[in-house]
Amino acid sequence: MNSTNEKYWAEHYDKGNTPWDMGTTSPPLTAYFQGLHDKTQAILIPGAGTSHEAEWLWHNGFKNVWVADIAAEPLQKIRERCPSFPEEQLIHGDFFALNRQFDLVVEQTFFCALPPEWRPRYVQKMKDILKEGGHLVGVLFDFPLTEQGPPYGGGVEEYRELFSPYFKIWKMERCYNSIKPRAGKEIFINLIQNLS
Repeated sequence: MNSTNEKYWAEHYDKGNTPWDMGTTSPPLTAYFQGLHDKTQAILIPGAGTSHEAEWLWHNGFKNVWVADIAAEPLQKIRERCPSFPEEQLIHGDFFALNRQFDLVVEQTFFCALPPEWRPRYVQKMKDILKEGGHLVGVLFDFPLTEQGPPYGGGVEEYRELFSPYFKIWKMERCYNSIKPRAGKEIFINLIQNLS
């Protein structure tokens, strides 16, 4: 079944087959969030799943946080864990159909879930939904790209070639603070939308 299909992901949640869900916020993202000061900025977490990152941000005073997922089940789990999270900021729908802009987009296992041939489309959409000077920040996997997935892999060289036409690469380096099962397999990115 196609990993861009809502039913594919709904079945994973129904069966509890969610190995990507760490049950907590990703340590590289927590470290980044702790350095953010503007709590009014518009933040999107696409393909967010149960998004512990959104919960962390919300409980730490970031109230302009939006979550998007193609499946309804993970959004319901966010509602259950974080009842005060505004319903209108939980978007059940296709990321590629979004038509608003954000200051920051948080990448956490969304990119790796898309078929590799969709990656140029992903980059173009990220460029479009970020405001001028906006940041795409998150974690990408660092292991050889295979035809089997998700997750699909990749590496720094491929990612630089993919993103550099549209983004200034502020940071793209192996994570030093991954959880143990992902140690040595994650790349932290901080990319700035480049209009020139």
